[in-house]
Amino acid sequence: MRNIRLLLILLICVAYNMHAQNIKGVVLNELNQPLEAAYVYNLNSESHAHTSENGVFFISQTKVGDSLKIGLLGYKTAIVQVSNTNGLNIVLEEKVFQLDEMVIREELNPVSTISRLDLNVTPVNSSQEVLRKVPGLFIGQHAGGGKAEQIFLRGFDVDHGTDVTIGVDGMPVNMVSHAHGQGYSDLHFVIPETVNKIDFGKGAYYASEGDFNTAGYVNFKTKDYIDESSVSLSLGQFNTLRTVGLFDLLENTKNQNAYLAMEYIATDGPFDSPQNFNRLNLFGKYVMYSPENDKLTLTASHFTSRWDASGQIPQREVDNGNITRFGAIDDTEGGETSRTNLNVTYDKYITDKTTLKANAYYSQYAFELYSNFTFFLEDPVNGDQIKQKEDRQIFGANAAINYSTFLGSTELNLTSGFGLRHDIIDDVELSRTLNRTTTLENIQLGDINQTNIDAFVKADFEFGKFRVAPALRLDYFKFMYNDALQTNYETQSETKTILSPKLNFYYNAKDNLQLYLKSGLGFHSNDARVVVANEGRDILPRSYGTDLGTIWKPFPKLVVNSALWYLFLEQEFVYVGDAGIVEPSGKTRRYGIDLGLRYQINDWLFLDSDATYTHARSIDEPEGEDYIPLAPDFTFTGGLSIDNLDGFSGGLRFRYLNDRPANEDNSIIAEGYSVFDFNLNYRMKNVTLGVMVENLFDVDWNETQFATESRLQNEAESVEEIHFTPGTPFFIRGIVTYNF
Repeated sequence: MRNIRLLLILLICVAYNMHAQNIKGVVLNELNQPLEAAYVYNLNSESHAHTSENGVFFISQTKVGDSLKIGLLGYKTAIVQVSNTNGLNIVLEEKVFQLDEMVIREELNPVSTISRLDLNVTPVNSSQEVLRKVPGLFIGQHAGGGKAEQIFLRGFDVDHGTDVTIGVDGMPVNMVSHAHGQGYSDLHFVIPETVNKIDFGKGAYYASEGDFNTAGYVNFKTKDYIDESSVSLSLGQFNTLRTVGLFDLLENTKNQNAYLAMEYIATDGPFDSPQNFNRLNLFGKYVMYSPENDKLTLTASHFTSRWDASGQIPQREVDNGNITRFGAIDDTEGGETSRTNLNVTYDKYITDKTTLKANAYYSQYAFELYSNFTFFLEDPVNGDQIKQKEDRQIFGANAAINYSTFLGSTELNLTSGFGLRHDIIDDVELSRTLNRTTTLENIQLGDINQTNIDAFVKADFEFGKFRVAPALRLDYFKFMYNDALQTNYETQSETKTILSPKLNFYYNAKDNLQLYLKSGLGFHSNDARVVVANEGRDILPRSYGTDLGTIWKPFPKLVVNSALWYLFLEQEFVYVGDAGIVEPSGKTRRYGIDLGLRYQINDWLFLDSDATYTHARSIDEPEGEDYIPLAPDFTFTGGLSIDNLDGFSGGLRFRYLNDRPANEDNSIIAEGYSVFDFNLNYRMKNVTLGVMVENLFDVDWNETQFATESRLQNEAESVEEIHFTPGTPFFIRGIVTYNF
């Protein structure tokens, strides 16, 4: 009897599999381009799936005759009946974004969807605006436009990238053991018009993200194709010129895309001493799809920039009238930099349940910077100008395999990955110089070899409305340094391995209410010169963090996201490249709240807002002396945007950063600011006319500020006070774009 029952069960399973099986399909737009993250739902069996980057989906428990509902924000929802099992080609028609059509439960990543909405409604046209698309992230420029921006996020003065991982198309942007500071991230090689997607996450809860992922990560993905070719010219105050060209190279070639982009910028800036800034960007991309929907992507880019800078100026010299807000003490600061990138990406469907994504990249990078922060404090005759310089090559590769299956009725997605990055950094230099022409003294000079090998595994278990995602990441580091200032040749080296577990929970309480609890350990590495000098101590300080948050649509056209979070860091132990010293600041604790909303007032008017509050303190210091310098307490950004109103688009945007401590006892304050920007565009057939205004109300604001001890040439004693870089005054530009 038992054998008969087993046989009947087997026959039932076989019969079911003959009629209900995995169905493969591809979701495309009207230009025959694949659509990522479209939601595919079987109206009969209630099974569901999402499309991959290649537009491909596999949906289980589906048979001929079933009806599939396919939806993606910004496209008309389609209902398709399954007519065969050989694969479906589904085309979605593009339409105006309607926020009331967004269903949080159906989104693969609701936060990513919100960023896609932001990019669509308020496109970016500068590399600075690209970073500002991350809610709660603030930036500041303090070296004439050519140097990487200073970043603030979740109570961190991230400097140029110490606690935020940044990547583009699978390539790292953060520079390890950089001449100017650990994690230095120069994003200026990205042409903003080529950005298609911004993927970001706050905290260290993501197995695929490693070094520098403590406060968060930001990954940019460039467009695989362009809708049309275009040429744009922008002219503005301060001898400012920007021209951009995007050229479609293959047009309607089936299963292939290729385009070329170029950007040139020149400006003198508002400073009394002209910046003489210019930057040239070249970018090319080729994408090919095989008949099996595999994808091969080739990208190449080159960027070069040079500039003069007025540097950070002391508040006392402005107050006594010796210089203006846009003056300088040493106007021989400045620098030049370049980067060339080659990147190959391959997406492969191994089986219906298994996919491979891999990339290999190479970067050649050069950097030279002249700065003077203390003027005549150290050298009363020649001044304190320093030079930081390096030449670097980066070799790297990443691979990740994703496997989907069912454990009984529980859906499981398993991803395992591997990565390798090797940096060869020649002639890393810190020197004292005079007028950018004479080297007075070499403080540091040598060669660095640094290798990071990583592996990770993450699982995603779906129990109906409840999802659990545990993960584990392993990183291995090898640091090597050859000091050229030593008489005897010696290679100093250290190795370190670190394990980083993560555990995240998600609960879809309703179709439009998701609750989540994220937790995980992260780390940031230290400069190789610091690592070998300290004989391996404090190589990889850990972070411990957790987020409790919600993504909620209380009304059809309103999305609210909120999070309570906590982050403990073992050691803010940073190499200060400007001075060539190690500056440990001990254990720190941060906690806060993030709150954001997106509201669509009508078909063409959108409101967005993001606010963050943070309490950041050092743990080992006495109360009153435990402030973390330049850690923001409160930030607030937002705006009103018009999208496609009878040819008009544009908006009014604002950002607010409050007063914050500039030193440990809060006796010196970095002043906050509120700045409004405005833009308006009108498209007539193939021509678009636009105007952009930065600092609409012409307020005096300081973009970056530091508590610095300095001495001027005519001063007997040094003074510690705020030194600042002034923010842009009222700045208007006109833009003409021709599409063809």
